[in-house]
Amino acid sequence: MEVVFTQDVPNKARAGEVRRVPDGYARNYLLPQGLAEIATPEVMKRLHKITAVGDEVRVRETAVMEELASGLDDVSITLTARITPTGRYYGAITSTHIAMELAEKVGREVERRWVEIAEPIREPGEYDVTLRFSTEVTATIHVNAEVEE
Repeated sequence: MEVVFTQDVPNKARAGEVRRVPDGYARNYLLPQGLAEIATPEVMKRLHKITAVGDEVRVRETAVMEELASGLDDVSITLTARITPTGRYYGAITSTHIAMELAEKVGREVERRWVEIAEPIREPGEYDVTLRFSTEVTATIHVNAEVEE
């Protein structure tokens, strides 16, 4: 099914793009959420307006994300957890833990999907973690993983 995206969909398309997507994806997700419309002649006539609105929203969101990234760049947080006799954590420190601690420290909501770690932190130490707010905006924070007493 051919659709015109009315909003940016991460890793899929930007607002104003015409793409062919699977029928079920369009019917069950894109259309009910208002993220896309079926590519009819009427919608194609409005394509340039949809693109302009999408660009405007993207610029506004990028400015907000850049402000947030500049405030979070080089922030340091400390997380503690219990360790096993072998020196590894019983569980692991995940992106959710990092996002919650960071939100407490800066007093602002931080989504766990912004936190990019290859795999959960399983041993005490110092780690640099990247926060990816959008494709262009990133920040780096320092995580100190310590032993819980």
